[in-house]
Amino acid sequence: MTRRLRDPLLWSSTALLLLVLGMPRLQPLFAALFPQLDRPMYLQHSFAELALAHLVLVAASSALSLGVGLAIGILVTRRAGREFRPALESVVAIAQTVPPVAVLAIAAPLIGFGALPALIALALYGLLPIVQATTAGLDALDRAVRDAAHGLGMTPWQALRQVELPLAWPVILAGTRSSVVINIGTAAIASTVGAQTLGTPIIVGLAGFNTAYVIQGALVVALLAVVVDQALGRLAPRGD
Repeated sequence: MTRRLRDPLLWSSTALLLLVLGMPRLQPLFAALFPQLDRPMYLQHSFAELALAHLVLVAASSALSLGVGLAIGILVTRRAGREFRPALESVVAIAQTVPPVAVLAIAAPLIGFGALPALIALALYGLLPIVQATTAGLDALDRAVRDAAHGLGMTPWQALRQVELPLAWPVILAGTRSSVVINIGTAAIASTVGAQTLGTPIIVGLAGFNTAYVIQGALVVALLAVVVDQALGRLAPRGD
């Protein structure tokens, strides 16, 4: 019991839950901190609703990034795809350097406003850490490991699925954690194209010069990133 009470994930998750569900109760605090504001508390949407929408968008975009990133990482570490490695890594790096705002500005007029352009922008933005982690994890494997798998009669696919990916998983997970945490913060700008996220009070606050709204949204986004990062860390294998 004592060990569980010392669990940082428990405390951060509890803090997030209390903040999301109890934000309206903090209205007197924000009213005292910002007496010049007529409306110091964002009440247009519940923070629980915004947090759920934010998580769904991040989960969907991160799943796309993970699927595509794994596929690229596996391809460029196979004999048949090594010649494409420099080109693919350059394309992925370019996707990381293009600001998500620019992607949203291009995508929104073409495919409409809402969550879809944000999903595309976030998926592209989250690719680089996963591709780099996948290639690094697979490249680090000893040649003897692959030879042993083939010696046991495994097909290349079986060796990849049962031997290579499990051994490379800690490195891949580290890249995935970075990608997801980046996307949690970046997803806030999705509200600029009409998607409902925790960035909504931030955008509204910036547009209306309401610092209280900005702080409220930023606090929940930051705490959400901490909780998700800690939760993903539990997926890493632990030594005995």
